[in-house]
This record gives sequence, C-alpha cells and structure tokens, in this order.
Amino acid sequence: MRPMLVDQTPHPTRFLACQPWFTQLPQEARERIAARVSVRSGRKGEVMLHAGDPVRGWYAVTSGLVTLQSQSAQGRLSVFLGAQAGDWFGEGSALKDEPRRYDVVALRDSELLCLPRAEFDELRATSLAFNQLLVAHLNLRLGQAMAMIEAERIRSPEQRVALYLGRLFWPGLRKLRLSQEELANLVGLSRQTVNRVLKQFESEGLVSLEFGRIGIVDESALAERAGTRP
Repeated sequence: MRPMLVDQTPHPTRFLACQPWFTQLPQEARERIAARVSVRSGRKGEVMLHAGDPVRGWYAVTSGLVTLQSQSAQGRLSVFLGAQAGDWFGEGSALKDEPRRYDVVALRDSELLCLPRAEFDELRATSLAFNQLLVAHLNLRLGQAMAMIEAERIRSPEQRVALYLGRLFWPGLRKLRLSQEELANLVGLSRQTVNRVLKQFESEGLVSLEFGRIGIVDESALAERAGTRP
C-alpha cells in the first residue's frame, strides 16, 4: 500500500493560494504576504473583533460563520452582514482611518485570517487583480446593503427569509450548512418565526430541511417570493 501524502503547507498559505489575485503576484510578494498574515480563532458566541478597536487589516473567514453587528445605546441589535467560510469582509473599515464600527461575532466556532493594512494598502497601489477583486466585492456589498435596507423597512418575514436564502448572500451554494438559529440571527427575526416560514417553504416545495442544513429546491420560486426575480 502506498503511503498517504499529507499536505504540509501552512494553513494560511493554502487559503491564500486559492485566491486568484494572490497567485498572480511575484513570488517574493507571495512569500512576504504569507509570512505576515495572522489567524484568529473564536468559539460560538465570542466577539472576535470589537467595535471601537483599531482596524488591523482586511479579514477573511477561513472556517465557520460570523456576523457583523452593532448594538445601540438602547440595546437594539442590528446585524449588518453574515460572512461564511471563504468570504472576505471589512474592506470599508480597512479603507478608512477610523476605529472599527461594529462587532464581529462567531455564530459557530470560526477562524479568521487577517491581511495586515500595510499589505492591503500596497496591493491596492500595485496589483490590478487585487483592485478588480476589491471593486467587485464592494459592488456585492452595496447590493446586499440595499437589499437589507429594503427588507428591514417593507418586507414581510416570508420575503426576508427568502431574500437571505438567495444567491445575493449565498452565491454558488444550493445546500446551505445553516441552522435555523443562525438564519434567525442573520435575518433579524425570532427563531420561532424563521421555523414557521421554513416549514411553509418546505410544504410549498421551495426548500428541503435537514438538521443544520437548508437545501434550495426551487430557486426561481424562492426569488419570486423574495421579490428579486427580474
């Protein structure tokens, strides 16, 4: 029997090697960036990055699921965004010279990779591929922000849940590793309300439900329910 080969490449380097902008850099730049990124782990419910702290760089979720959220003086919680494994977030904070304006909270055990601001700024100044990614990412975040504002103001619970299950927030994935509790946190509704809506969607053939997973069965009908179908 042939021995099993084990990849000995450090984890941050393996993650970076999957980023198209990274692979287009000169070897010296790749080595420098790989040596300077850092990793932070957090348990479910932990605040991994605190509002008011200095912004150290641009972050990616290498495993898990986190929310970007803030709490008003009156105690009202506002969830801005969920970020899953493979997502980058915090580009707006990295572009501004001000403290972080929101908490980053782990919805499940999670790990973050930080691209330091010095490297972030240098890539913006020197890498076309990195800038193209950044522009596309900012455009995606703008679309998500506008959808969330509309959902908060005028959409029913059914429309909000359908919206948050769509490709705007989960591109490419049609079987979501997402619990009802996590979805409720992202949507800003009670778990009971989300459970009711998902059961309704399941009975209508829009989704399938398994423990900790939500399958998208009829994407077109779900988009129509969300009000996002062209």
